[in-house]
Amino acid sequence: MPAEPTQSQSFRIERHGDIAVVIPSPEVESMQEVLIEQAAQMVVNSLKEAPPGGIVIDLSHVNYFGSVFLSFLLRCHTRAKKQGSEIVIAGASERTRELLHLTALDTLWALYDTRDEAMDALGGSD
Repeated sequence: MPAEPTQSQSFRIERHGDIAVVIPSPEVESMQEVLIEQAAQMVVNSLKEAPPGGIVIDLSHVNYFGSVFLSFLLRCHTRAKKQGSEIVIAGASERTRELLHLTALDTLWALYDTRDEAMDALGGSD
């Protein structure tokens, strides 16, 4: 299945077999709360409609994010757990890793340097 664009390309979802790769664009760093909330809801809904076996959140294009994006990550986590899916994080910058560590979210999700490493860990390949 090809990538499924969402509102203003703030999030892109690619399917690689049974793995969904969620790719937020750099604009999530500066988006208004209501817009990121709407875009995040579209992503969560699409994951609900076609549940993947694993989800990679690819943060390689994002250097920083705030509480609304953290809320989105947690919503994806809750949805994934209900479906029996696993979430992993790929490409997190040093600043983003620090934020995930400070919020203890790095204990929920495995962090990988690249998308390929994350997909391999979930049993998929590019």
